[in-house]
Amino acid sequence: MALWRGSAYAGFLALAVGCVFLLEPQLPGSALRSLWSSLQLGPAPAPPGPSSPEGRLAAAWDALIVRPARRWRRVAVGVNACVDVVLSGVKLLQALGLDPGNGKDHTELHSRDELEEAFVHFMGKGAAAERFFSDEEAFYDIAQIASEFPGAQHYVGGNAALIGQKFAANSDLKVLLCGPVGPKLHELLDDNVFVPPESLQEVDEFHLILEYQAGEEWGRLKAPHANRFIFSHDLSNGAMNMLEVFVSSLEEFQPDLVVLSGLHMMEGQSKEFQRKRLLEVVTSLSDIPTGVPVHLELASMTNRELLSSIVHQVFPAVTSLGLNEQELLFLSQSASGPHSSLSSWTGVPDVGVVSDILFWILKEHGKSESRASDLTRIHFHTLAYHILATVDGHWANQQAAVAAGARVAGTQACATETIDTRRVSLKAPHEFMTSRSEAGSRVVLNPNEPVVKWHREGVSFHFTPVLVCKDPVRTVGLGDAISAEGLFYSEVHPQ
Repeated sequence: MALWRGSAYAGFLALAVGCVFLLEPQLPGSALRSLWSSLQLGPAPAPPGPSSPEGRLAAAWDALIVRPARRWRRVAVGVNACVDVVLSGVKLLQALGLDPGNGKDHTELHSRDELEEAFVHFMGKGAAAERFFSDEEAFYDIAQIASEFPGAQHYVGGNAALIGQKFAANSDLKVLLCGPVGPKLHELLDDNVFVPPESLQEVDEFHLILEYQAGEEWGRLKAPHANRFIFSHDLSNGAMNMLEVFVSSLEEFQPDLVVLSGLHMMEGQSKEFQRKRLLEVVTSLSDIPTGVPVHLELASMTNRELLSSIVHQVFPAVTSLGLNEQELLFLSQSASGPHSSLSSWTGVPDVGVVSDILFWILKEHGKSESRASDLTRIHFHTLAYHILATVDGHWANQQAAVAAGARVAGTQACATETIDTRRVSLKAPHEFMTSRSEAGSRVVLNPNEPVVKWHREGVSFHFTPVLVCKDPVRTVGLGDAISAEGLFYSEVHPQ
């Protein structure tokens, strides 16, 4: 009995120390260690500070992230822009009188019921998605309710506008944005973003961003991860109306980096329109002077034929790609790539599988001696880690670029200036294989050396974990911020 009581006392005291640690995280580490050792309970656990894996990784990033020798001066971004209305997805659907039923994916939404089914489908997976809402009147009824909903927030939206806004935070950069810019969006944009008069329009395009938190419940539904579901009835961006304005503005602006996005918005258009517009996109890109890199930012898509056309027609005309895990797997499925039989990711995407698909994209559609293609770089981002894959000899400073992209994911999600180690956690796999289709190497993660590099037949891979925000303030636009930050720290070799 005495032995049991002693163990119980020790357990209670250990619990008390743990409570002190949680409630007073700023208490000097020496005081906590002294208290712990006086209980004779063994080594004290590392606090979430500089000595924790998160703290060591953040410090290592700071040492690695250096500006490139040759920096961008003028960045042109187009062509999708809108106002994002961000609010709780569950609360909005409840306000619309909807109850959670069986989830079902819809490539296009035609009603409130289909909105509910698609939201439930993706919230159950914790996956991001974006859909077109075909009924204009029904959409604007929902949009009005959402816009006036308590707690709803209005932000700069659209990949191009978000990337432009992120670049504009650097005062030494001049940023051109071409897209459908209405009065509300113009008001929200950074003063450092120049919008040509031809891009201004009288009415804003609104996108509704339905967010949910990790563990959030709605009926029997429970979200495994924090994410968002986006839908809109966006005609200007859907037709890529500002493409010609964008291209015509480049000659006067003379950028040294061009960023293109918005191709996914064409999913609501006819096949004939898509075919014609893609040809015009490729023709427009060919008019950009040689030596000016073009980055293409992809987004959520459901049309395999359209994505396959983008892969075969547009990829060779751009220099760089940005995409996430959903877009990567759908791309492989649409263009008969490796691991295309995989229906969806389970948990954290396997690094070896991701690496195989990235390698295939660059080998099959990237720059080589036998192929007329400009594609030499892919920036892949998922919640737990990022990978930069580049064709050797074309890019520099990619170690800093991948680290910078991962760092901004942690700071922007938590809305902090720097990484707060108490608010983030390391979710990346502790060890992984660099390939699943051939004999890859085994990597064991070391927080002190957070960027891992490997080579494969003329392609370099840079991998780094992400410090995932435990309680994200906002998930929208993270991919765009990641791509912009990665590009900002990248250096392209002169052609």
